Amino acid sequence: MKNRCCIYARVSTPDQCVNNQLYDLRLFAEQRGFEVVAEYTDVGISGSKARRPGLDAMLRDGRKRAFNVLIVAAFDRLARSTKHFLGVVDELDSLGIEFISKRENIATDGAMGRLFITLISSIAELEGDLIKERVRAGIRRRKLEGLPVGRQPLNVDHASLVEDRLRGMSLTEVAKRYGVSRASVVRWVREARQRDSVVFAQIRPEAQEAVACAA
Repeated sequence: MKNRCCIYARVSTPDQCVNNQLYDLRLFAEQRGFEVVAEYTDVGISGSKARRPGLDAMLRDGRKRAFNVLIVAAFDRLARSTKHFLGVVDELDSLGIEFISKRENIATDGAMGRLFITLISSIAELEGDLIKERVRAGIRRRKLEGLPVGRQPLNVDHASLVEDRLRGMSLTEVAKRYGVSRASVVRWVREARQRDSVVFAQIRPEAQEAVACAA
């Protein structure tokens, strides 16, 4: 009787193709003699998030004993945090589900497999921490050098943009002309109207007093 396996695949951004992982893992399962009974995917979701629709569905079905083997392309497809990664693997182990990672060529069907998982996932988390530290160091350096940090504001003529919109130009046309999003156009027009309302409210009492004096 073939082992009933499931495949879990994840990509961090919507423009990445999850099918590449699925194709390789289907072939891998076939070579191992596994029967693929389910596939779970998360697209455009970071591995740092513990709650993911595809991952949650896989764990729910695992608790129902829908499969006895889980295959992933790599450790970081399952989780980027060592704590979360080991938590998922521990739960799978308690359910009697073997975990197999294709890239690392590791399976949890023995003590050595669990040892390798702990070591390699710790190294993966350390690598992520080093990347974050390099980013922070770069930000500190730019601040010390007096250079701007982060996303720079757009050089947009707000007054002309608001004027074009109020003259009747469509939201899409204004956004294209000034190279901004439709939401930004709506926000800037709303803010301009609010400023005009405040100014009018401030000058109105003076205007009324002037009219009274003239009378």
